Amino acid sequence: MTSTAQAQKSGAGAAHPDHLGHVIFIAAAAAMGGFLFGYDSSVINGAVEAIRDRYDIGSAALAQVIAIALIGCAIGAATAGRIADRIGRIRCMQISAALFTVSAVGSALPFALYDLAFWRIVGGFAIGMASVIGPAYIAEVAPPAYRGRLGSFQQAAIVVGIAISQLVNWGLLNAAGGDQRGKLMGLEAWQVMLGVMVIPAVLYGLLSFAIPESPRFLISVGKHERAREILTEVEGDNVDLDARVSEIEHAMKSEHKSSFKDLLGGSFFFKPIVWVGIGLSVFQQFVGINVAFYYSSTLWQSVGVDPTDSFFYSFTTSIINIVGTVIAMIFVDRVGRRPLALIGSVGMVIGLALEAWAFSFDLVDGKLPAAQGWTALIAAHVFVLFFALSWGVVVWVFLGEMFPNRIRAAALGVAASAQWIANWAITASFPSLADWNLSATYVIYTVFAALSIPFVLKYVKETKGKKLEEMG
Repeated sequence: MTSTAQAQKSGAGAAHPDHLGHVIFIAAAAAMGGFLFGYDSSVINGAVEAIRDRYDIGSAALAQVIAIALIGCAIGAATAGRIADRIGRIRCMQISAALFTVSAVGSALPFALYDLAFWRIVGGFAIGMASVIGPAYIAEVAPPAYRGRLGSFQQAAIVVGIAISQLVNWGLLNAAGGDQRGKLMGLEAWQVMLGVMVIPAVLYGLLSFAIPESPRFLISVGKHERAREILTEVEGDNVDLDARVSEIEHAMKSEHKSSFKDLLGGSFFFKPIVWVGIGLSVFQQFVGINVAFYYSSTLWQSVGVDPTDSFFYSFTTSIINIVGTVIAMIFVDRVGRRPLALIGSVGMVIGLALEAWAFSFDLVDGKLPAAQGWTALIAAHVFVLFFALSWGVVVWVFLGEMFPNRIRAAALGVAASAQWIANWAITASFPSLADWNLSATYVIYTVFAALSIPFVLKYVKETKGKKLEEMG
């Protein structure tokens, strides 16, 4: 029997699983970790100026408080793979939800600046774990024909989280009379903004009890019957379960629990495929995308936009982000991952270059000249659109797919950890760089967007339509 016939018999490549609706629910529930990441990334946007004012700190110290959560994210991402291999993907999600719930309460009720920083690290650790487990889990339960679209749920959840948090922030700001430090429910408005994060954190925890464990993990710990039940749930009743289990077992037969040591090799410390994953993660962040979500309100206010309007512009950027993500979800399995990444890189170069040009002009009466102001606003939306329809989605899909089974969990952990470190570097440096030269800062982001093009062309291989067992 040919390999194609075997795949058809096992149902592994089935284009229309019998229980697609259930698979969509499972992927959406797992992607709630992405929603928490997006919500946390953007909710702090509404508190930046209030934190600066309440604790009377400068740009450098403020940046560290904002960015310190990303250090927790890097640690959580680096350790999540090992934890998931020991206790399972679902238990990891539940630990993440519990930690994030506690951090949301602590962040809303800080008694000092260092206390706020500590709770942001705890929340970051939780999000880092979820950022690794979500894509890996979705890749392991999704039928190959739908894996790209289901994998893109992670980024879709992130952008929805960003938009919802900005909408909530805008509503709370208006309720507090346009003052981030205005009183709401006995607290300052910015504290309520951070405290509301309890709601999605608890929902994530509850949803984790409603979805099954990964069949690949269950097979790895000898729970074959339960793995068969879940394979039936996600791939349909007509799947040859013996063939599917044998296929997964064969791929795992010579494997052991992935560890950092397994990633070593090649000319430069890590195996080449690990460096490609790290490169994708770093480029995704070094184009400066999170500046648009951590600091957009502060950025617009710095060029003369009033606070209420700055929150509105941040929200419209989030809507563009969602539109771009939907476009990516439609085309990621049709066009492929690499073409989308290249299209996005070209669009980001154009948007960022226009922003750099607009910000190079001097302010007149505290505002950019009209033509440059509108150019900056439109270019910011163009940049976010092209990021969302490309790198925002395809990097998460690539990281869930591109590594061989024997190193997937550990390699994904290292790549995701690199992403958080790069995110931290951009987030922590932006306020000081913007104070130095805002236009030059955007030139730097433009250069990285341009460099991503030859990187993809030379090093990144297409994963569209391949089974996980074929990788590597």
